[in-house]
Amino acid sequence: MAYMIDNDSKPPIERRTIAVLVDNEPGVLARVIGLFSGRGYNIESLTVTEVDPAVHLSRITIVTSGTPQVLEQIKAQLDRLVPVHRVSDLTRQGPHVPRELALVKVVGSGEKRVEALRIADIFRARAVDSSHEHFTFEIAGDSGKLNAFVELMRPLGMVDVSRTGVVAIARGPKGL
Repeated sequence: MAYMIDNDSKPPIERRTIAVLVDNEPGVLARVIGLFSGRGYNIESLTVTEVDPAVHLSRITIVTSGTPQVLEQIKAQLDRLVPVHRVSDLTRQGPHVPRELALVKVVGSGEKRVEALRIADIFRARAVDSSHEHFTFEIAGDSGKLNAFVELMRPLGMVDVSRTGVVAIARGPKGL
């Protein structure tokens, strides 16, 4: 007897942006990353910075993906870590503002140079370094915008790209 596997019954994979408020102390980031790597969870983007020096608090913004069940497990496990004060699933809580910064270096001359400048203007990227042989553009926005810009720069002589990873904040008057 043959059994058919119904691929439509698989839970959907979702992408989430999670903000975590933690004590700013040595080893905290290692514990958060260890939680992900130890369970085979993927981190698509990770940013961290101190947000309140007076009380030594840092904010970690993580973009990850998985089934709804896995994502709930991630949040619950993060919430149990000792230095964690708060875990917020920005994607599930409602509208939020995600942004990323990229530096994109393009080498070229002639028409390719002109085209790179034209596209940069359309995307509101600004040249932060230049010579007769290259430009380094700075661009900020959502990840989709940055991905599109990078793909358009590739055939024009892109030689390097550096991205910050996603930072995000909830819309409205409430804070983390």
